[in-house]
Amino acid sequence: MSKTPPVVRPRAVLVGVQFPSVTDTEHAADLAELKRLVHTLGYDAVATVSQRRGALATGTVLGKGKLKDLAALTGGPGVITSGARDRTSKARAKWEAAEEDSEAEETSEEGTEATDSESEDTESEGAETEGTESEDTESEDTEAEDSETDDSEAEDVDEDDDASEPEEDVSGPRPTVVVVDHELSPSQLRNLEKATGAQVMDRTGVIVDIFHRHARSHEARMQVEIARLTYLAPRLRESSGGRERQQGRGAGDSAVELDRRKIRDRLAELRAGLAVIQKEQDHRRYARREQLRVALVGYTNAGKSSLMRALTGSEVLVADQLFATLDTTVRALHPETRPRVLVSDTVGFIQKLPHDLVASFRSTLDEALEASLLLYVVDASDPTWKLQLEVTRSVLREIGAHTVPSKLLLNKTDRLDQAAQDALRAEHPEAVLLSAHRPDDVAKLRQVIIQFFEASMVEAHLVIPYASQGRIGEVYEHTTVLNEEYDEHGRKLRVRGLPAAIARLTQAFQA
Repeated sequence: MSKTPPVVRPRAVLVGVQFPSVTDTEHAADLAELKRLVHTLGYDAVATVSQRRGALATGTVLGKGKLKDLAALTGGPGVITSGARDRTSKARAKWEAAEEDSEAEETSEEGTEATDSESEDTESEGAETEGTESEDTESEDTEAEDSETDDSEAEDVDEDDDASEPEEDVSGPRPTVVVVDHELSPSQLRNLEKATGAQVMDRTGVIVDIFHRHARSHEARMQVEIARLTYLAPRLRESSGGRERQQGRGAGDSAVELDRRKIRDRLAELRAGLAVIQKEQDHRRYARREQLRVALVGYTNAGKSSLMRALTGSEVLVADQLFATLDTTVRALHPETRPRVLVSDTVGFIQKLPHDLVASFRSTLDEALEASLLLYVVDASDPTWKLQLEVTRSVLREIGAHTVPSKLLLNKTDRLDQAAQDALRAEHPEAVLLSAHRPDDVAKLRQVIIQFFEASMVEAHLVIPYASQGRIGEVYEHTTVLNEEYDEHGRKLRVRGLPAAIARLTQAFQA
């Protein structure tokens, strides 16, 4: 049997700039997260180029010295070369050729007419004079060049001050991709591609591509395509060979202008289709408005899907990768309670999450906005989990979900020793420490959820006439029946439930 050849993954270089407000730990965490993003996208990060700067360099992100280090890894020139073409008409080219021929003829005639009868004394005197002048001139030029070199070196030293050395592992083929841990402008992308000779991607582009690959449902695919086209539109540019302006309808528009027009038309079509789907989603959420709802929110790969599977028994996708699931899943808490509790798993968050993706997934995030309880899931084994929690809270703050009651879940504590767990309990006594892979911890979390809702429940008495016995299922669905009796008026029930549900049932059976 023939063996399948191993898949060769493209090799990439990571580029990061550490600003003064960013600590070494945070910067290292950012680059580690970028490496995982790149791995999820299908690349192998083989080297890292990092630099401390007050801000990104306007044209090339990095300083001149670091740009050359990066180009040495990818095989690029290390400088920005002009991509403009010299455009000359045929008449100008003919004229320039004639000028060159005439200059050549004049030069040859002057050489023929020159005399060789100059005296040796005159030549020697002239040579001595010229030699003296040339030595003085050369010394002045050398001093000037030295001063210019010193100035340029000083600029490079200032520019690359406190720059960290590149971490290299380029024993194999040269990397063909450069990934920058910042959002870049179209001009910065072009300049880096010219200097490195490699494909250049920024953090936003990587995240958008991952979302594009992992979208499964029709709604998620439409949401991601909107964000992707919005990202690509300003970054379109002419091909290196150039394309002529179009003929016929729309004559005079360049190919890029026509492509952007097509993108605008496609975006309008997608937004119209997404509005229809979102209207259907709103109807579904309205039908669940009186049910108890819990939303799992948190950083990507914090363990939300694992908790979702453990709490509900559903077969949702669980994978140790970033943004493994993009679609919102809603399932009932298992074993089921009365009233029933619905649990939803929302899309994960990440640092520097593109604003267009947040806007596109607004309808998905509405699950968190309309939930009765938010469970903030964090990976307690990650040293930057506090920063990740703040990222989650800031995104939910944007959509107004920060006012929803919430609880903090410190997940993956099975990776911590007992001393670290005790420290977390002392620092966050209100939090729930657990591991989604331990059944006892999941059962404890289930009880926490039930107790949260029971705290706001009240007891009441309902009388259901015998003529309305067909609607008894509504009572069992929205309340817990504590006692049941019968008399000549009908069935008497003592129930416990939320005030809104009891008020609605009381009004329904009195009508």
